Amino acid sequence: MTEYSVISDVSEFAAACAALAEGTGPVAVDVERASGFRYSQRAYLVQVFRRDAGVFLFDPPALGDFSPLQAAIGDVEWVFHAASQDLPSLRELDLLPKTLFDTELASRLLGHDRVGLAAVVERTLGITLKKEHSAADWSTRPLPAAWLEYAALDVLHLIDVYEALHAELVEQGKTEYAAEEFAATLTRLPKPPREDPWRRLSGLHQVRGARNLAVARALWQAREAFAQEQDVSPGRLVPDRSLVAAVLANPQSKQALAGLKDFQGRASRTQLDRWWQAIVEGRASEELPRERVPSDTLPPPRAWADRNPEADSRLKAARPLVEATAEELHMPTENLLTPDYLRRIAWDVPGTTPEAIGTALIALGARPWQVAQTAQKIATAFVEAAQPSDEASAPAS
Repeated sequence: MTEYSVISDVSEFAAACAALAEGTGPVAVDVERASGFRYSQRAYLVQVFRRDAGVFLFDPPALGDFSPLQAAIGDVEWVFHAASQDLPSLRELDLLPKTLFDTELASRLLGHDRVGLAAVVERTLGITLKKEHSAADWSTRPLPAAWLEYAALDVLHLIDVYEALHAELVEQGKTEYAAEEFAATLTRLPKPPREDPWRRLSGLHQVRGARNLAVARALWQAREAFAQEQDVSPGRLVPDRSLVAAVLANPQSKQALAGLKDFQGRASRTQLDRWWQAIVEGRASEELPRERVPSDTLPPPRAWADRNPEADSRLKAARPLVEATAEELHMPTENLLTPDYLRRIAWDVPGTTPEAIGTALIALGARPWQVAQTAQKIATAFVEAAQPSDEASAPAS
């Protein structure tokens, strides 16, 4: 087993950046976080590989300033597997590529059945990777040697995979599709914060009444503040199901809350005063939340026939054509066109010309190559769906 070490010293970091700057070709980049353990999604390890330089494992909390690394590799192509997962953490370090290649996304566009890193490496290179440390707590210090080898292997083979997949994209004539997808991944803005993030509580649908919702909100806010203060994943302090159980049980005293069997979690009793205070504040709140929140979510398609029969006809006419096109291109339908985009233009039709359909799809976030492949077919389907059926148009006898 190759021994790897984590670079946490500034002088070692400078030497590593110099070596990477002198390397050749694109760089493979990966990030390890501590999701499910820590409150933040910060990077706790950044792995970089470049030919003629080697593999380097960097310790973000110890190093802080990553501008030397950005200067060393910022102008070359960065290769990721599932870039959208890593880019937010890298942006926090002011690390951002000018161009990228995503081996997971490329595998999807090529129609590969399995697109996890281990499966892609095995398919393209015949090398088997072990993935037993993917859900580890990467904030651990010192990191075990086996974890470091796992982290290094995540980037060590990525350039070879990149070259194999790029050749496949060329062979299938999909390099332009991939380039547009990679550019969209790089420029995609993070989702704006939710207006009422506490409504994400799992099981909240069981809670009835504005006053009880106010208690649920107060408990969520108290847990969130404590989790951020401790830098611990909220669910590790008190799980969602326990907060909801406390609301449903409606305890009348702190002692009753302490005696609630379903109120569990490592901080459920050590922070009992905090949770009881939240319950008291929620019950006394003068700002009661709305019980029903307006949403732009469309009804499920199974309900369309009754609620919007014209839209139902459009969707049923267009969806098979999009699916057939995806099959012809040997890729999943969702990579050819996000299903929600098709549902939205079927529900609230922007027009029945390819131009109108294309404009609406672009506004939703579709890429030009997707519009080129689907807009004409969707327009044709929408026109046909608007025609009266033979039975409906036949005169009564």
